[in-house]
Amino acid sequence: MARIIAIANQKGGVGKTTTAVNLGASLAASEQRTLVIDCDPQGNTTSALGFPRDPARRTLYQALMLGEPIERVIIDAQVEGLDLIPSDKNLVGAAVELVSADEREYKLKALINPLREKYKFILIDCPPSLDLLTLNALAASDSVLVPIQCEYLALEGVSELLDTLMRLRRSINPSLAIEGILLTMYDDRTTLSKQVASDLRSFFGGQVFESVIPRNVRLAEAPSHGMPVIFYDIHSKGAESYIQLAKEVIANAQKRAGTRTERTDSGPGIAASAAAGAGASGTGGNNGDDGGGNSGGPGSGTD
Repeated sequence: MARIIAIANQKGGVGKTTTAVNLGASLAASEQRTLVIDCDPQGNTTSALGFPRDPARRTLYQALMLGEPIERVIIDAQVEGLDLIPSDKNLVGAAVELVSADEREYKLKALINPLREKYKFILIDCPPSLDLLTLNALAASDSVLVPIQCEYLALEGVSELLDTLMRLRRSINPSLAIEGILLTMYDDRTTLSKQVASDLRSFFGGQVFESVIPRNVRLAEAPSHGMPVIFYDIHSKGAESYIQLAKEVIANAQKRAGTRTERTDSGPGIAASAAAGAGASGTGGNNGDDGGGNSGGPGSGTD
């Protein structure tokens, strides 16, 4: 049965979309069948997976508000083991139309619960706000993954965000857990990034993922090519970081299921899957080096 994880932070630009796309692809490459749900009207997750805007395409809006069967909205994300429920600008209307609906916080949950048997993981990319779309995502989820940018202002908002999540646990979803806090846009050349990471680890302890997502040029370039970074440049630091994050998420799921398995290094399997996918696509950015690694250039992608 699938574990449903909402990727949420009311602050924009922290890497929610980048995480949804690349964690989803890394899980799929690890032979964990995964569904990514684009719950953001901006539709960045949809375009980052290679689907340009198309008014004729069925999206989450049709399923959520117009009664379209959810199975007819799901599309193959062009990655083996990865499916997508796309979004478009019409989803803005859903936030307004849901206000007067009965059981308005649980519409998405009713839609995706029947899909649990088909997938190992379902990832929901939330909009950068606490509107009814985000509330629906959190009500439908088993846990929430919180990406946090390694900058000072991120520290100010994180406690407020977790307070909000605790209120949601009391009122809407009593079983909602914290999947983990993910440090993004980390630049190991700066004292600020190191200090923010240290402060978050000292305060939240084991809730912070060991994996850290660096500032990385390849990670920022991949969405413009319509593919996850593991297929764009498997050797980049961004790809390696999301592969490690996928291992952590899988290990956490096994622990929760009561399965005691050692954390084996599945890197070669993921690399082989990614290399095969990149070869099939005929594209990729694996020319030269990592584009700067942990450079202070472009950030870790779109939100």
